[in-house]
Amino acid sequence: MTVQARALADSAVVITGGTSGVGLASAHQFAQAGVTRIALLARNPTRGEHARAALKFAHPHLQIEYLCCDASQPDQVEQALTTAHDRLGRIDVLINSTASIYVPELLRDIPMKNIAEILIGQALPPMHMCRAVLPIMVAQKAGAMINIASDAAKVPTPGETVIGGSMAAIVSFSRTLAMEAKRDGIRVNVITPSLIEGTNIGERVMQDGFSRKLFAKARTLAHLGVAVPEDLAALNVFLAGPGAAKLTGQAISVNGGISAA
Repeated sequence: MTVQARALADSAVVITGGTSGVGLASAHQFAQAGVTRIALLARNPTRGEHARAALKFAHPHLQIEYLCCDASQPDQVEQALTTAHDRLGRIDVLINSTASIYVPELLRDIPMKNIAEILIGQALPPMHMCRAVLPIMVAQKAGAMINIASDAAKVPTPGETVIGGSMAAIVSFSRTLAMEAKRDGIRVNVITPSLIEGTNIGERVMQDGFSRKLFAKARTLAHLGVAVPEDLAALNVFLAGPGAAKLTGQAISVNGGISAA
């Protein structure tokens, strides 16, 4: 039986990491595409309320909720999604834009005690979010999950040994979940950018040292232009909507030509 993807105008969207960068740009583009119910999940209440107010000002028709949540904490994740579901009435789309700020370093320069924190800190939040929303989408027999990872998952790059391992975990997790969930009408995809201008991470990695050298070289390879949050937001909207109804288990690079990953 073929399951039809829900129209965006009828969809409720939850965005983890929705108070800045790709997450916030996605919220704006979902609203422009006709979505009327959005919940933003993030850790900082001040930024959360500021983002909520900015979205409401730009899109007066929008029901916009902010819920304080640390996606690395299972109890907070479950409570936030329960509340989001209660307030929005359903959850049709989950966007996980949860990557924390990091600076690429050669493995020999990373203290061994920091490896677990980097690996778990990057990979665990989207896994928690997907697991928590899964029963809701199974009950609806429909839904779309989109995780934001990195091209480090697919392109071996010096300085991204540990971060590449965590991003590869997100990609593998998402692809396998896509195969598990497809029978319930649920689609799961991943977007894997490289450098994104106009984000906190993008600014941090270009500041100095090895990281700046690495991404300055990457910038020269982006002959189609370095990605900005709006580029990924547009792809999020497409992947969430009926136009991508047959697309699942994919890891899509948005990198301006830095690599063919």
